[in-house]
Parts: sequence; C-alpha cells; structure tokens
Amino acid sequence: MDKNMMLLVQYKNGDMSARDKLCEENMGLVWNIVKRFSGGGVDAEDLAQTGAVGLLKAIDNFDVSFDVKFSTYAVPMIIGEIRRFLRDDGLIKVSRTLKQSAYKGYKAREELSARLGREPTMTEISERCGVSVEELVEAFEATAVPDSINREAYSDSDEEFADRLKSGDDEEKIVNKIAVENILSRLEPRERQILVLRYFKGKTQQEIAPIVGVSQVQVSRIEKKVFERIRSVELI
Repeated sequence: MDKNMMLLVQYKNGDMSARDKLCEENMGLVWNIVKRFSGGGVDAEDLAQTGAVGLLKAIDNFDVSFDVKFSTYAVPMIIGEIRRFLRDDGLIKVSRTLKQSAYKGYKAREELSARLGREPTMTEISERCGVSVEELVEAFEATAVPDSINREAYSDSDEEFADRLKSGDDEEKIVNKIAVENILSRLEPRERQILVLRYFKGKTQQEIAPIVGVSQVQVSRIEKKVFERIRSVELI
C-alpha cells in the first residue's frame, strides 16, 4: 500500500490530520498541472490555490475501493477546478453560438446512435444537424465537462479519461498526458480531429480524408504542418 493510500484509509477512518498530510504530499502534482496553464496572465499562486481545491475534492470523494491510483483520480479534478476558475474569470469563454452547435451535435449523435446501433462519425453528425465538422469539434471541446473522471477524452472518441490514465501510471506519465492534452487544445479544430483520429483511433490518412472532408494529400500536409509546429516548440 503506497503512502497516499495509507493516508486515505486513515482519513476515511476519521483521522482529519491525514487529509492535511495528503494535501501537502500532493501539492507537487498540483504545481505540475499549474505549469501547463501558465503564461495566460494569471498568477501561478492563484492557479495553485484553485488546483488545491480540486485536490481536496478528490481526497474527499475518493473511494479506497477504486482500482486506480489516487493521483490518477485527482488529475482530472484538479484540471477541472482550474479550467472552471479560468472560465468564470472570463479568460475562457464559450460563445452562445458554440453552445447551440454543441446542443445540436449531441442531440444528432444520440438520434444517430439509436438508429444506426453504433457511434456515428463526425461527418454523419454534421450532415444530420447542419453544422460543419470543424465547428462541431470546437463546440464539443468547448462545452465538455472537464473534471469528470468519466468524461470523453476527446470530441470524437468514446475513450474515457479514466481508461487513458491507467492505475499503473506514475505522476510523470500523467503530467506528460496533460501536456499532450494541452497541445491538442491549442490546435485548430480540423488539426485536432486529424491527430486524434490518426494517433488515438489508429486510422490511416486515407480513412481520415472522407471523415474530415478533405483529400488524403491534404490530411498529410496538415499532419506535417502540426508536427513542424510541435518540433519548433510553438505548441509546448
């Protein structure tokens, strides 16, 4: 049993001092996450305090019977608290148009899933609700609930965050995955969709082309352009 789990068991058994120790022990994780949100004009201390609120929520809500490491469970709750703070503070805004597009998209996806008996493609959802694929991707991303352990990892994926952050992941791997999410969040909708389909869904460029509505050559060019930007540290 690791130190976090020992302290969690003590806290669940009524030892309130174990809660404070847990918070102290895991503030390093909070600061690692804060680094991914720095540079936006917000004081890092404010973000750390906000992240600590998410950490405390994770401590209070964690069930010791969960088959997952505490850090794995805590990461999305910390991120969610920080994103909510930034959104409420006006630094992250979701337009009314995007909210309406997301509503149309979710409704169309439910209808198509029931009719087709499978998860519809973004192109099928787009055709159903009359919203472009690019706008749908952006709308789904903007309105996604960020702090749910069971939230969808990306707008066109059914893979859950808890499934991606396996119980065997250590803190460094978790933070690396946060970095990947940070990079994806800064891409244009079409760029993001192509990378998710290519490297998280395992599709070929030829398979991706009809989904996003471009040629295979264009998919290749977009992919190459994104990796050039990543290598130049523009997206890190």
